Amino acid sequence: MSRLPLDQVEAFVTAARLGNLTRAAERMNLTVSALSHRMRLLEQRLGHRLLARGPRGVEPTPEGQRLFDAIAGPLATIEHALRHASVRSDNTVTLSLIPSMATAWLVPRLPAFLAGHPELALNLQSSTHVVDFEREPVDLALRLGAGHWPGVRAELLFHESIVPVASPALVERHGEPALDRLAELPLLGDPADRWKDWFARFGGQAPERYVARFDDTETLHQAAVQGMGVALARWTLAEPLVRAGRLVPLAREHLPAGFGHYLVYPERSVSHPGFAIMREWLLEQAAGPSA
Repeated sequence: MSRLPLDQVEAFVTAARLGNLTRAAERMNLTVSALSHRMRLLEQRLGHRLLARGPRGVEPTPEGQRLFDAIAGPLATIEHALRHASVRSDNTVTLSLIPSMATAWLVPRLPAFLAGHPELALNLQSSTHVVDFEREPVDLALRLGAGHWPGVRAELLFHESIVPVASPALVERHGEPALDRLAELPLLGDPADRWKDWFARFGGQAPERYVARFDDTETLHQAAVQGMGVALARWTLAEPLVRAGRLVPLAREHLPAGFGHYLVYPERSVSHPGFAIMREWLLEQAAGPSA
């Protein structure tokens, strides 16, 4: 048998490790179709199935598990050696963050940064998956959470808060009620069900039913923009819509969300000059009045 192509082996190991073809394709910067094609070629070479679909994704067949156990460790060693042997470009910075944070907070600030640092090339990776610094050539990431991630440094940029918002048209129809009378307006259910926390803090009682419920924050905000009802919004994402006049905050008070936005990076990034410039700028932006 001829030598197995490394790209096919990597596709199998990544899919077997993650248990999900979509996530494996994202990790390898491939389409799901391209990843599946590599898997089929490898299975044809070996003459048996390596992965089988299960209730929660894909999992190795007995033959696939034996192959994974034999090659996953050596492949990781090769990847580690190649990653650390590669030549770093001091003027290229790779930043990973979720799409909503990129659109609402980072991208509006980037023109000024790039104009002030024409020597830097910024590689922006917008994805919902948590970057694996050991396997991916990423210098830093913006993450949402409590600030505790193993194997990386985490610096708080700012805390997140939530506030009720509505479209100008809805406010014109109903007026602005007192904090403890918000339930008299049509309310939109939020993904984390934080209305109960809001009413417990500021008075009033959550309604028995909402106009609609949403499991995605961005869709919730857009429903509020369209005048469907009042949303309990994440301020970081809603603030640009408020500045644009598409939403109106119904309270000066904000409720702490219980999590924050963090700058996260591996130890290896500390010696990278481009990273140092980007880090300092991000911390300055987070300390600004509109963070």
